[in-house]
Amino acid sequence: MTTLEEKAYAKLNLTMDVGPLREDGYHDVSTVMIPITLCDEVTIHLGTGEPWQVRTTDETIPTGRKNLAYKAAQAFYRAAGGDPEGLTVEIEKRIPAGGGLGGGSADAAAVLRALNRHHGFPLSQERLEQAGLEVGSDVPFCVRNEPALAEGRGERLLPVHPMPPCYYVLVKPPFSASTPELYRKLDNMRLPARPKTQEMLHALELGNLREIGCQLLNVFEYALLSDHQELFQIENALENCGALGTSMTGSGSVMFGVFENFDFAATASMSLMQVGYPTFLATNFTKEV
Repeated sequence: MTTLEEKAYAKLNLTMDVGPLREDGYHDVSTVMIPITLCDEVTIHLGTGEPWQVRTTDETIPTGRKNLAYKAAQAFYRAAGGDPEGLTVEIEKRIPAGGGLGGGSADAAAVLRALNRHHGFPLSQERLEQAGLEVGSDVPFCVRNEPALAEGRGERLLPVHPMPPCYYVLVKPPFSASTPELYRKLDNMRLPARPKTQEMLHALELGNLREIGCQLLNVFEYALLSDHQELFQIENALENCGALGTSMTGSGSVMFGVFENFDFAATASMSLMQVGYPTFLATNFTKEV
């Protein structure tokens, strides 16, 4: 039996804009995404001689064929050929589920990267990302693990300048959002504002953390705020502790603040934990060269 290990990194959406419903049932999105250091630990056992299975430390997450990590292994062997003669994926979850942090997509991407490396890189980076798209819209970004502007369904990735050094405080409210329901709400809403994507890209190019904080905007937040006023309270708490900007990631429900100062970030994290919110402290993930 062979054992592979890979980290699965969460993502944050610095901006998130959603276009009208397409004929194929998807929406066009435009989003600036970055990988962060919060991660799951993925272990893959090959040659188990047993039926494929997925096990996680979070009982709320589906296992077996419904898990994106299982689908990623299927997509890899469809594209690359071969038979692992039994496969088990074990996921130690640290990324909170249902938060918009892309945990399932990150786990799937980790499986794709690990299998591709183990088998001698039979798939090019482009082909590996295409295999990821078969699994989910965010998987190609998670396979690449680099800051990007994602468009279309999320499959068109344009590299962007990385975030300057900073700290993120992530806060998970006690509810998760239904992505399809939020899309339906957006289809029937007149949005008060949309992200200024080019301004965000320019701020990243300059490495201006304060301007980046000013440009944070996720239209999904508008669809959630009417039913969940506590999101305002979380944002206010983060800003009162020194956040340069706050927003929601993905389709929620995790809120995050961007901090230049570690002590301010740690204070914000402790303050929100003390009132009962699960919080996570992270920095920018950078791939080793």
